Amino acid sequence: MTDFSLTLPKRWQPASVWLLYVAGLLPAAWYFYLGATDGLGADPVKTFELFLGIWAIRFLILTLAISPARDLFGWNYLRYRRSLGVLCFYYVAMHFTVYMVLDQALIIQAVIDDVVKRPFIMFGMAGLTLLIPLALTSNNCSIRRLGANWVRLHRLVYIVAACGALHFALSTKVLGLEQYIYVGLLILLILYRSWRPIARSRKRGQARQDSRAAATAA
Repeated sequence: MTDFSLTLPKRWQPASVWLLYVAGLLPAAWYFYLGATDGLGADPVKTFELFLGIWAIRFLILTLAISPARDLFGWNYLRYRRSLGVLCFYYVAMHFTVYMVLDQALIIQAVIDDVVKRPFIMFGMAGLTLLIPLALTSNNCSIRRLGANWVRLHRLVYIVAACGALHFALSTKVLGLEQYIYVGLLILLILYRSWRPIARSRKRGQARQDSRAAATAA
């Protein structure tokens, strides 16, 4: 296992987190500028909406990849996991806002009809709904107050990932290479999370057996 994690002096770590927020929001700012200057083509609303959704998926993948990267490769970026998760929520919220305001003009009945006609939107709505409590509790105060329940609550991110994968995969009739890659990564990360507790249980069981064997030999 290779320790490839980036180690910064403690005084720089808070700044690096804020720098991540700034860098993470730059793509949205750039596309907002393009939209304001008629630079998004013939269907700017759909283009902007899709762009925000893709970046939400990217940040979701990065968030879920933090623990496997540490377990498998020793890359310790846990300090950035919360920021990546919040950035994912920001992009999902912006994606939803563009859909509601610019695409559906805040007409609730039109949204309901769209959900009935296109079930992938239902999965997107479900993912957003589950993300809201995760975003609201992504702070030190909530971690202290919720204790072990905070960990249980944030396991919902894997249901969010499943909803995101379905929403992304069903949003088009023909899957492109990019969609296959992102959906495949989400599936792998969900499977890894399902396998992780089993692997840990087996490791603890093996450790107990080794301990009993050593005690018997002594």
